[in-house]
Amino acid sequence: MALITEEPVSAQTVSRLTRSLDGMAQQFHRRLLKDEWAYLMLDGVYLKVRQNSQVKRTLLLVAYGLRADGSRELIDFLRAHGESQSAWEGFLNNLFHRGLRGDQLRLIVTDGCAGLAAALQTVYPRVLHQRCWVHKMRNLLDRVKKREQLQVKKGAQKIYTARDRKAARAAFLRFKLQWQGSYPGMVKQLERDLPELLNFYSFEESLWRKLRTTNAIERCFVEVRRRTRPMVTFVNMASVDRIIFAIFSAYNQKHGKRALSLFTQAA
Repeated sequence: MALITEEPVSAQTVSRLTRSLDGMAQQFHRRLLKDEWAYLMLDGVYLKVRQNSQVKRTLLLVAYGLRADGSRELIDFLRAHGESQSAWEGFLNNLFHRGLRGDQLRLIVTDGCAGLAAALQTVYPRVLHQRCWVHKMRNLLDRVKKREQLQVKKGAQKIYTARDRKAARAAFLRFKLQWQGSYPGMVKQLERDLPELLNFYSFEESLWRKLRTTNAIERCFVEVRRRTRPMVTFVNMASVDRIIFAIFSAYNQKHGKRALSLFTQAA
């Protein structure tokens, strides 16, 4: 703070600013939301927090919205103990009752977390759900011998880079024929998840790359980690809320009104 004001800052000033920031963060979490989002990306990010002289990880559940014109916003976050169905339901129900009813939602993109998928069926059951291909590829390759990972990767990539949904299903059948004998569990899991992995094909082709992964929200997490890295760890849980709120607010001010070109092309 002294670097900003070029003057020494008293403990009283720091305390007053902290209370002010805490109040702003509370208002952020309670503000009414416009039901204007066409696409919603949901994911969790872990941060380090110092508690009782020990460094522990704390989880943030995060909602990132995209409007039909490509403008975007980090909508909200919530500290949670894990990504259970109840944790995600609590977060999503809070967004819903504050105004994010989902009447304009066309697609919700997630990392494939089972608890989150179950929560979506409760809060936004009528909205298409897209599972992230980046996360799915990691899961697939984790179950494959190292010497065969490249082949499996290339085969799986042919599914989501196919020219349409029909061609993607044909690519999966070829993948299944090649790998079912060696990795039946991996193939069975991919087949089970395939419908939600191909929902991006329901939209304009120019949006496919953007909608088939959670990369957009992951890039926000990169920014959060970059800005918090010099702090090493947060001092306590209260500091997590105020600092993440400040980072989210800065991100929204910088990027919120900038429409992603892919969406303006699809309009």
